[in-house]
Amino acid sequence: MSELLTDRILAENAAVFEAMVSHRFVHDIEADRLPVEVFDRYLLIEGAFVETAIAIFGYAVVKATDLDDRRKLIASLDALANEQMPYFEAAFVQRGIAPDPTLQAEPRVAAFRDGMLAIARDGDFSAIITAMFAAEWMYWTWCDAIRQAPMSDPMVRDWIEMHAAPGFAAQARWLRDRLDALGAQMTPAQRDEAVRVFGEVQRLEIDFHAAAYVESELSPVA
Repeated sequence: MSELLTDRILAENAAVFEAMVSHRFVHDIEADRLPVEVFDRYLLIEGAFVETAIAIFGYAVVKATDLDDRRKLIASLDALANEQMPYFEAAFVQRGIAPDPTLQAEPRVAAFRDGMLAIARDGDFSAIITAMFAAEWMYWTWCDAIRQAPMSDPMVRDWIEMHAAPGFAAQARWLRDRLDALGAQMTPAQRDEAVRVFGEVQRLEIDFHAAAYVESELSPVA
């Protein structure tokens, strides 16, 4: 039996994936020491990216040729627009924060946003599925791993629970399984490209999460 594409992707990107799921941001949440200001900035940049993710999934709907894929993607769009975005809207009100164009222009934030949009705009359906698998498998992996850790900020707890919940896990697994099905029909060059895209997304994610910090708030990794 030939190797599943996602097994190869995860094996060949093991180092960069581990670097992301053991990021300072993750360790700080697990140790309940994430500064309030860091999480506030993270909410601002991640909230803006969820709007970008809606556009990315929109590209996927357009480029999908299978009706079941489109149905699944439409459900994902609904979850982004009507479950995740209300979380951010409520968080902004509760925490007294507002969108900051300067923060969105920060090079690491812009690189992640523009890089993910470029994959969706210029790539084919499998490239989009690869990129979203890279993002959602990563989030599910570390959020599920630390979900039992003590978290004094209830909005941090809610964020972790959202990404460790059965629905989000099912979405991550669907992306994995769909990518494996697509991979069975890919050429060797296309499979190589999927490996590359996954790694690129992890590198962008590492910098994106680091952008939530300012130098004075950097804490040592345990």
